[in-house]
Amino acid sequence: MTEPSEVIDAELVEADLLPAITSGDAEATLARPLADRHTILVPGEPLPTEAEQPTYTERDLYVSKATAERLKNKSKPKNTSRTYDNQRDLFRRWCEQQGRVHRPCTTATYVEYVAHLIDDGRAPNAISVAMSAIRTWMPDDKKPGTQEARGMLNEYRKEWNKRVGVKKAPAITDDMIRAMVATCDPNHPIGIRDRAVLLLGRGALNRRSELADLTIGNVTVETDGVALWFTSSKTDQEAKGEETFIPAWDDPEVDPVHATRAWLDVLHQLDVHEGAFLRALTREGRLQSRIRATDRGEHVTGDAINDWVRARAKHAGITGWEKITAHGLRRGGAQAIADAGGDPTGQGRWATGSAVVKREYLDRASNRRDNPWLKLARPGKEEAQ
Repeated sequence: MTEPSEVIDAELVEADLLPAITSGDAEATLARPLADRHTILVPGEPLPTEAEQPTYTERDLYVSKATAERLKNKSKPKNTSRTYDNQRDLFRRWCEQQGRVHRPCTTATYVEYVAHLIDDGRAPNAISVAMSAIRTWMPDDKKPGTQEARGMLNEYRKEWNKRVGVKKAPAITDDMIRAMVATCDPNHPIGIRDRAVLLLGRGALNRRSELADLTIGNVTVETDGVALWFTSSKTDQEAKGEETFIPAWDDPEVDPVHATRAWLDVLHQLDVHEGAFLRALTREGRLQSRIRATDRGEHVTGDAINDWVRARAKHAGITGWEKITAHGLRRGGAQAIADAGGDPTGQGRWATGSAVVKREYLDRASNRRDNPWLKLARPGKEEAQ
């Protein structure tokens, strides 16, 4: 049996690091190798050690107040940040109830929470958002594993789709857009604004959040169309920006040029010459007070645009108007372009070769044009073509 005096003190080391030097000498400790299985050395290059590393002070760790404010809003849009903050708070409270550490959490805790959300009947997409919010909250070197959680979610998504189905906002067709535009009073600021929203939303095919972020400076009216400059989007987190051009239409009722000019004239009359392009208005057509507004200031929200579009669908007497959203402008416009043989990715800031566009619009249009029953159902029409 080994005597206590013969026991050598040992220390735990990271699995990937080389064994620590066991000498009690201070200089030897400073010479501890800093290498792991990813280290690459060229011939003649010495093994890096702790002694060669810089000594950090508090000065190297703190950031200024201005930088701290920027970090609060880094990467994620404000709406996404609020969603992530809420999901993280829910996770923290659940962990407290379960007696688990919430940050940094273990993979087991992460997996158990995902299982809890599944058992609670949450929508798969909502669970995916929660998973992303939690994982990105963890330190870079202590993020939980995702393989098990993703596997559970994928199986649950299959069950969900069989039971609930995939719900999509109805596409706003050409006939629907004309009926909705017809409800817009051309002599009232609200009617003029809503008409511009409908025609620009359908023409640009951009997301409602991107329309809400437009400024007057982002809008250029030309004789042959309207150019919109979108500074950032869901697919452009680096805010490189991109222009979307909407051509003029011969029919003045659905001409985006005429609609945009009319709305800019209203803004001019309201003494608005810069800032947010789309504004909240009172019933009388005056600017709505934004004293109690959200952190978006004079900019409306994407939800507000949803409400405007849905209200127009209701006024137009469209069946199922309560399911209509601003996304229907994007879907309807994209489908119209695909049905005409075009590619919707030319608008709307979809990625080139987008799988969503191919599956939802191009393939659908192709399948309908090439349907083998058409020769039997419309023989005369097919031969004429």
